[in-house]
Amino acid sequence: MRSQVPIKIIAQNRRARFDYEIEENIECGIALQGSEVKSIKEGRVSFGDSFAEIKGEEVWLNNLHIAEYAQASMFSHDPDRPKKLLLHRQEIKRIDRRVREKGYTLVPLSIYLKHGLVKLELGLCRGKKEFDKRADIKARDIDREIRRDFRLKDW
Repeated sequence: MRSQVPIKIIAQNRRARFDYEIEENIECGIALQGSEVKSIKEGRVSFGDSFAEIKGEEVWLNNLHIAEYAQASMFSHDPDRPKKLLLHRQEIKRIDRRVREKGYTLVPLSIYLKHGLVKLELGLCRGKKEFDKRADIKARDIDREIRRDFRLKDW
């Protein structure tokens, strides 16, 4: 029997989960420089409007901001440089076919450490319409009220 893999979540893109309907989750590695890894382990990363795109047979992550590592001095990295995502060639081809369909995009969902390596959860997403977002907000409010009622009720 295999033991559970220890995963430490560094950052989550909550905005993407609200704005997009996630069809599929894909785990991939990121080609990083040393100072970027140290900065990510400190949690100094922000998603902003980050997205991934397929160029040729490679997947690149754009607009992911990794703050400069203070102790790296002159060997520091460019915080906004595009980062190459590490996926198998067959996975890239399969994802490329899906992305070419109307309305699909690749959005980073979370960054985490797995076995000491920085991994990225990439989502194959389709944008939500405004009424879908309103329905999500309404469901969340109802759930919050139900939890509040149970908490306040004396049994």
